[in-house]
Amino acid sequence: MGISDVIADFINELLEDHPSAEVQRSELASRFNCVPSQINYVIATRFSPERGYQVESRRGGGGYIRIRRLMPDPQMLLMHTVNALGDRVDAGTAAALLSNCVSAGVLSEAAAKLMLSAVSDRALRPAAPEGRDILRAAILKEMLLSTM
Repeated sequence: MGISDVIADFINELLEDHPSAEVQRSELASRFNCVPSQINYVIATRFSPERGYQVESRRGGGGYIRIRRLMPDPQMLLMHTVNALGDRVDAGTAAALLSNCVSAGVLSEAAAKLMLSAVSDRALRPAAPEGRDILRAAILKEMLLSTM
């Protein structure tokens, strides 16, 4: 397990019992013996709005990072996910969006796995590489809309 996973797990543990967690970048960096930019990376990649989090930060000596897990209405989350897809989406972003839907209880694990396999690079191999992200977004949108 990499340092990013360890930091993300720590923050997730803080969020298990509370709707939000407030941490200091420098304290986390000291705790995990890493540079503060590593904390920034974890926050940006693991706690983004697409993954169902709201992040507020204040820099400086008394600065903090406040992370809040959002609990949106299931229909609203599906619509947000469809809108977040845009005209094109890569496989990693598709996986993150579907994972968020599973975590929020909007999709079952089985449904998300089925959708992810349908829009995987392997499944889209017959399409030209430059068109796969466009095709992936269109397919995923239709599948998500059909669950509503």
